[in-house]
Amino acid sequence: MTTLFILNDAPYGSERSYNALRLARALSKRKGEHVRVFLMGDAVACAKAGQKVPEGYYNAGDMVRMVGGEVALCGTCLDARGIGAEEIVAGAHRGSLDELAAWTAEAEKVLIF
Repeated sequence: MTTLFILNDAPYGSERSYNALRLARALSKRKGEHVRVFLMGDAVACAKAGQKVPEGYYNAGDMVRMVGGEVALCGTCLDARGIGAEEIVAGAHRGSLDELAAWTAEAEKVLIF
């Protein structure tokens, strides 16, 4: 079963992206599950490398690395925010709307946060 998560919210300020990443990670641990995560809009900042957060607070970059599935970021959204490919956490890649369209067509479930 393939589940696609589409995230739109910034990593901090609300808990939508945090909860989506938690669920994606939990689902990816289940046998027979394949998880894909596509970050759009302000959610691309979730995958920015080198985040420094207060002690005891979650680190969205670490959470992206722990998803356990494929993670792509909207290239247009990265460009709009001045984030280069070299600034993305390991395991994530610059994606495109065409990739998101393909992932959506292939997914059995699509969850939007």
